Amino acid sequence: MGTPFQRIALIGKVNHDATRDTLQLLERELIAAQYHVVIESRTAKQLGSVEAQVLPLDQLNGNTDLVVVVGGDGNMLGAARVLCDANLAVIGINRGNLGFLTDIDPDHALAQLLPVIQGHYQIEERFLLNAEIMHDGKSTMVGRAINEIVLHSDKVAHMIEFEVFIDDHFVFSQRSDGLIVSTPTGSTAYSLSGGGPILTPALDAISLVPMFPHTLSSRPIVIPATSIVQLRTAPDNDLLQISCDGHKRMKVLPGDHIIIRKHPQQLRLVHPTDHSYYRVLRNKLGWGSRLF
Repeated sequence: MGTPFQRIALIGKVNHDATRDTLQLLERELIAAQYHVVIESRTAKQLGSVEAQVLPLDQLNGNTDLVVVVGGDGNMLGAARVLCDANLAVIGINRGNLGFLTDIDPDHALAQLLPVIQGHYQIEERFLLNAEIMHDGKSTMVGRAINEIVLHSDKVAHMIEFEVFIDDHFVFSQRSDGLIVSTPTGSTAYSLSGGGPILTPALDAISLVPMFPHTLSSRPIVIPATSIVQLRTAPDNDLLQISCDGHKRMKVLPGDHIIIRKHPQQLRLVHPTDHSYYRVLRNKLGWGSRLF
């Protein structure tokens, strides 16, 4: 049993009635149960009328103990990139599609959430990746991702050239549509669709998955998460991009280097006590049930 939570923050993108209903239900019932409830400011604006305290996302640290994200994995990713530095516990209620990160059933949200708030939960730490773009030896932009960092062209289906170094060791050069550098969290996202391996969350590892490489010998590779990955782009490339979780996009000029390393802070992800990662995989990916 863990430490109970007393101050609960609610976050969600109110893009349909079901999400609104869940947020309003949680606000009403948690306040009635004498918990201190905070609603993130953009969420509160979309909801309209709220009773709870309203604070912006970057001010939740110090004012809340548990952050409840109502929505899909995209909502969780956006919150996680900010909340990881605050060391706040985060739990998700799935109002999206797959829901690898948001695992509470919205139809039983309150019944599943209350035991968690009372201290009955599992907690795991998920690491993020930082991407730093270097131009002529100087840092120009920095981004972070909990799923993946992707090097790609700014054109559709356009081949690029780059070299990959790991801890200053040359690994390979490649002509392809790009490269996906994924965390275990992201191994069931874009990396999976590109043929990458599934990495269980406890692994301290990252995967490098080529995107449509121009050679049959190119394969994904899994390396320690303590490694520093450097991508050196060819000087005759067109304009490239780095995408962080498909959200933040940063320009990469021909000849730029990209440094990818583990972010120093981790996301504290909370689950109900009966959570099973393998059950999530089985349900989301349609794997077969037991035969006996």
